[in-house]
Amino acid sequence: MVHRRWSCDLADLTTTNRLLHAISPDYLIHLAGHVTGVRDEEEVAPTFRDDLMATVNVLSAATEVGCRRVVIAGSMDQPTFATVDSAPGSPYAAAKWAGSLYARMYHLLYGLDVVILRIFMVYGPGQRDETKLVPYVIRCLLRGEPPDLTSGRRPVDWVYVEDVAEAVALALHAPGVAGRTIDVGSGGSVEVRDIVERLVQLTDPQVRPRFGALKDRPLESTDVADLDATRAVLGWEPRTTLEQGLRQTVEWYVAEGKPGSAPTPART
Repeated sequence: MVHRRWSCDLADLTTTNRLLHAISPDYLIHLAGHVTGVRDEEEVAPTFRDDLMATVNVLSAATEVGCRRVVIAGSMDQPTFATVDSAPGSPYAAAKWAGSLYARMYHLLYGLDVVILRIFMVYGPGQRDETKLVPYVIRCLLRGEPPDLTSGRRPVDWVYVEDVAEAVALALHAPGVAGRTIDVGSGGSVEVRDIVERLVQLTDPQVRPRFGALKDRPLESTDVADLDATRAVLGWEPRTTLEQGLRQTVEWYVAEGKPGSAPTPART
């Protein structure tokens, strides 16, 4: 099999159309975007451009080239369609929610077979963005530095990256799910503080995190995935326990920091 890497600005409809016509994919997974939980007003424009405009352009181009199915990534922070009176808690959540609405519209009006995966808090090996909690905390601990954190009292539904990849693969071919929004998470929640303390024990128990050094964000979502519905339509549930996932994640970062190492994530 030949693998090729293509690159374009998905917020530009002309280049997006050109790319999809060149590739002419049967199946498309749209994961690109500007991912941030920051509440600052300055994030409205970049999330609108790179999350909403890009998604609409992908949906438009996919419809034009006749994709058999498009899977797009929603966010755990976006309101559900059962709670349409709720306000999204961040510019990112608003853009992802609007993208999901456009996806449903493209399905109902233009016949595009699209599936929306409402993905909860993904963690695991290979995540190098230190603005995200797990890599930030692990990197700090490996340097012997106390991470600066909020109160850590937010309960979050955590899901391991390999389990998410499996759900995405299943969504590409599952029957009867076109136009659906499907939760991808663990179905339970664990406080951020608990996750951090587990990472401390796995990494450097001598370092004490500075909880409360940062302000808690307003309008944080505390929802958990509806796994009963996900099992019914995808036959999927996560296979990696939190203990396994955190241990594998820490091991990957430790290996990455060793000279000459080439860490590769692997399921235990």
